[in-house]
Amino acid sequence: MTSVREVVVTGLGATTPLGGDVASTWAAALAGQSGARTLENDWAERYEIPVTFAAQIKVKPEDVLARPEIKRMDPSTQYAMIATREAWADAGSPEIDGDRLGAVVSSGIGGIWTTLDGWDTLKERGARRMLPMTVPMLMPNSAVAYVSLEIGARAGAHALVSACASGAEAIGYGVDMIRAGRADIVVAGGTEATIHPMPIAAFAASRTLSLRNDDPQGASRPYDVDRDGFVIGEGAGIVVLESAEHAAARGARVYARIGGVGLSSDAYHITSPDPEGRGQVAAMTRALGEAGAQARDVVHVNAHATSTKVGDLTETRSIRTVLGDDADHVLLSATKSMTGHLLGGAGALETIFTVKAVHERLAPPTINVAQPDPELQVPLVRDVPAELPAGDIAAINNSFGFGGHNVALVVTNA
Repeated sequence: MTSVREVVVTGLGATTPLGGDVASTWAAALAGQSGARTLENDWAERYEIPVTFAAQIKVKPEDVLARPEIKRMDPSTQYAMIATREAWADAGSPEIDGDRLGAVVSSGIGGIWTTLDGWDTLKERGARRMLPMTVPMLMPNSAVAYVSLEIGARAGAHALVSACASGAEAIGYGVDMIRAGRADIVVAGGTEATIHPMPIAAFAASRTLSLRNDDPQGASRPYDVDRDGFVIGEGAGIVVLESAEHAAARGARVYARIGGVGLSSDAYHITSPDPEGRGQVAAMTRALGEAGAQARDVVHVNAHATSTKVGDLTETRSIRTVLGDDADHVLLSATKSMTGHLLGGAGALETIFTVKAVHERLAPPTINVAQPDPELQVPLVRDVPAELPAGDIAAINNSFGFGGHNVALVVTNA
């Protein structure tokens, strides 16, 4: 029987509401900083939108990318390119045959700025004024297409779409590509750029956004009894995945191992999770099984935890079901309290947080929890980081999406 190829993480890249790279983002997260702030525009007044704040990326793409790149890429692709270049450099810019190099970069919504701007142009100025690059800019696979061009990836370029689980599922698919022998290195992650009046108005209409306009930085409050919805965010997270053999052969620095990938679907409701958490339990159980990990090995969970009334507690009940009494020693972090919800980029960024937590033995805090919900079933890391134990450890990153998509990734020390 052929043994399963071990997959490790050798590069990290991000642009987020907390910073323009991984180092600044991680430092801000450990410091318990929020990236949410009042929007400097007139959208709320002009369109009667009840939400006036969001978690915008901290460093603007025009400060990083060349002007021609800005013109031919939707913001979601711009973010992915910034994160990819950091991750690739962080991995040592490995020399590799493009036929052994893959890319998987997902988005929950895709090039919505380009789509909506294009429609405005057509209505107001006519078909002759449409940009020739409109379709390549708006298509959901635009980010991964540009990433594959950037690094010369020919083993496959894929864009999975599973709403807010998209970034994590992309990483899981990248792991599978390496395990299947299709590639030795895969650049994987997620990106999103939806801080636009239409998506904000749409999410507000669904009553899933926080309405704390007077306190943007305190608005995302997972597990707090007064939580009232998520804060929309934007950005990208990219990891370089590599077979352990390939990484060792080139002497690469290894952050951690992606030991297991668990996927499931609820088949319950288009937006609400199965209240029994059956799909979430299945995803975590499968990921732990793939990793060869026991409940007692899990010391940290980076939760999906968007700050919604139902979703937060469904997840903690699922964690308790999977881990049993071992959940008592797990350190739970809800980093969306600081970054906001990056939608299709969330799972990728939170995978980076989980990798950093395992690598540095430090769980990031959850902020804004003044009164923890009495039904919270897992110990929560609040306000300041918490140390993770020495030895062999495992951590879980959960990502769930509208439509009932569930992804759990198990990260272990290398």
